[in-house]
Amino acid sequence: MIKYAHFFYDYFIDLGVSKVTSKYLNLLVLLIVTLVVILLLDLLIRKVLRLLSAKVASTTKSNFDDLLIANRVPRNIAHIPALYLAIESIPLVFNDFENLHVFFEKLMQVAGIILGLWIVRSLLNTLKNYFKTLPRLRDKPIDSYIQVFMIFAWVVGAGLALAVIIGGDSLWKFITGFGAATAIILLIFKDTILGFVASIQVSINDMVRIGDWITFEKFGADGDVIEINLATVKVQNFDNTITTIPTYALISDSFKNWRGMTNSDGRRIKRHMLIKQTSIKYLNTEDIERLKKIEIISVYLNTMQDKINSFNASHTIDKSVLINGRNLTNIGVFRKFIQTYLEQHSAINNDMLLMARQLQPTAQGIPLEIYCFTKDKRWESYEYVMSDLFDHFLAAVPYFDLELFELPNDTSFKQC
Repeated sequence: MIKYAHFFYDYFIDLGVSKVTSKYLNLLVLLIVTLVVILLLDLLIRKVLRLLSAKVASTTKSNFDDLLIANRVPRNIAHIPALYLAIESIPLVFNDFENLHVFFEKLMQVAGIILGLWIVRSLLNTLKNYFKTLPRLRDKPIDSYIQVFMIFAWVVGAGLALAVIIGGDSLWKFITGFGAATAIILLIFKDTILGFVASIQVSINDMVRIGDWITFEKFGADGDVIEINLATVKVQNFDNTITTIPTYALISDSFKNWRGMTNSDGRRIKRHMLIKQTSIKYLNTEDIERLKKIEIISVYLNTMQDKINSFNASHTIDKSVLINGRNLTNIGVFRKFIQTYLEQHSAINNDMLLMARQLQPTAQGIPLEIYCFTKDKRWESYEYVMSDLFDHFLAAVPYFDLELFELPNDTSFKQC
């Protein structure tokens, strides 16, 4: 080793150069030669690995090897022989310079740790991309898991680098003193720690998955979850904007996840019409005969009319006053019309809850609510079906001598 370390030194001495100058010139030449050899070796191995990996990837059916290449795993691994050569050549190059020998030896060891972290990161990114292609894992927060492993790798790498730089004994003293600053560290990394805990809870409790439609009014988010990582959740809103939500907010605040609706057999319609109270009345015989022309309630009206007439007759009800005895009302018949129409509609799921009901009367009128579920849960189809239903119901209101409530306009106020 000493013979090769002083090869150029002896050459310069023979040329009549001073010992001190020969020593530095010997260092310079050895350093240049070593760097050239290391660079050539690194270039050669990178090309060989790149060709081999490309050939292997082209012959396999799995896309895992393609992802390895895309994330530069072979390229990062190709640096290992060159780094090993650099570490082994340090005693030869810096044989006469002890301080530089120690400095560069530690520097190369730290570079080895960094290279190891690069390789680990490339492998983790490859696993992340591969897991996202698996159907059973596509909706899982893979980014969060990978980030947790990466943080652990960085912590281990930082510890090893400190051990190399300041030595094992000094590192233990440093860690002991570092404990006193834990409170400050926790304060600085509060969001990261909260995000880490929240990410685990979100995953374990299956609160949110990739592809879920969520509504988070506090952050103005209303759309599909496209990414879940350690610190944030990205939501692509329906106007194609992106909203970023802190992961911790998913367990600290309330939000709506529409997954239950998308996984169910229908999407709910829950909307009401306000009926003016003064338009509600009992139906006389002429009204009933007129409404019998509406086909879907004609059977109902015949049946109810017979029952009511039989009841009133058996109880000798005085029908000179319409309120006496049993009667049909226009709003009741309208409710039956809505109920029957919904039951016969092809887009409504009859296996789920379906009804037309009255709500508590208000100052604006009596709410008549339609409650049912559409078979098609897609947003555009759902809106079309709901609009189609209410188009029909709103147009049918006058046939029952009912009126919808509307606030009076300015002209009405002036006339009053």
